[in-house]
Amino acid sequence: MEFFRNTNIDFLGKKWYFLAFSLIFSVAGVFSMLFWHHIPWGVDFRGGTLVYAKFSHTPDENAIRTELDRAGLRNFKLQRYGVAANNEELIDLDARETSEQALDLGKLTIIKALQGRSTAPAGKIDLNNASFLTVKGYLVEKDPLHLGADPDQKYAAQAQAILDYRKFQSGVLNSLDQLKGATGVDPAVAASIPDGFYLSDYGIRDAIVIGPQVGGQLRTQAGLATLYSLLGMLVYLGFRFEWIYGVAAVITVFHDTLITVGAFSLTNTDITLTVIAAILTLIGYSNNDTIVVFDRIRENIKLMRREKLSDIVNRSINQTLSRTILTAGLTFLTVLALFLFGGEVLRGFSLALVIGILIGTYSSIAIAAPILVAYQDWRIEKGKRPVTMPGKAR
Repeated sequence: MEFFRNTNIDFLGKKWYFLAFSLIFSVAGVFSMLFWHHIPWGVDFRGGTLVYAKFSHTPDENAIRTELDRAGLRNFKLQRYGVAANNEELIDLDARETSEQALDLGKLTIIKALQGRSTAPAGKIDLNNASFLTVKGYLVEKDPLHLGADPDQKYAAQAQAILDYRKFQSGVLNSLDQLKGATGVDPAVAASIPDGFYLSDYGIRDAIVIGPQVGGQLRTQAGLATLYSLLGMLVYLGFRFEWIYGVAAVITVFHDTLITVGAFSLTNTDITLTVIAAILTLIGYSNNDTIVVFDRIRENIKLMRREKLSDIVNRSINQTLSRTILTAGLTFLTVLALFLFGGEVLRGFSLALVIGILIGTYSSIAIAAPILVAYQDWRIEKGKRPVTMPGKAR
């Protein structure tokens, strides 16, 4: 199957347009990283605390900010998480509020601030945020089933059933009466719950705490992983073709990575471990696409010895264009679906893939190949043998 047959597009004739496009987006990204949003490292790399809170109604963000300020927290971000109908908020506490000696302090302060939004009945526990051991301990002490001796196992199952039902309700119960119809919860247990528990209007769905030292180590490792992949690519292509091919590919991938990271900075989207995984994936994807074009250029150089290198490169790009569009198009549709429907957890990963596949496909045509021609022209001006002509066998 081919979308294009016998195309004759002068890609190299449009190289200045391509250069202008790349410069605009690259410079915008660099300026954003230097002066505006900087590199928006996620909590994985900068350290800090993430608390995911689920509310039973549309949360009042101004009231939440007021309580967090009152609790003494200053360096935090509050943002809607997921779709608005889910009533979920993400509280992102900066590493400056997180110390290696008391990693849980920030999380506990956030929870305490959220609790301060409402008055708890005296002597009662918030069931929306109660742990398994708390619920089980209450049931063992209350003994609503009158089990007498050794009730642990039975009430452990009842406590787990209550928490499972809470999880089924997206982490927040609106009424204690809901437990009366919960699967696995004995009616006598459900009837005893209001004596010791009340319901707040929120539940902590998850909490992640990473110390600054661990974040710094992960940031260093991410940088080294990217550097090693680029060096490996340079060595492979230098051996497989000529060293200039490797240099062109590395410059191309650096261009792709710069624009992708710049896009994250411009949109102030956190760069997490999954985003780094996506960037490393794109390095391989872009490299593969570039190799396809390079391989066709090398074949055509042997067949079209008397023609100019710019004509050979144009012919090679046109010959591989259908394959490039088919491969990149199908991959793009897949990651676009992942971006649109994959949910908040995969948002950064899928966004990096969406941007990277578009830029990676573009750069294989508009960046890598013109670098070869520019270097060849420079060697000819210096009176040296063209490196891109076939020499020793590989």
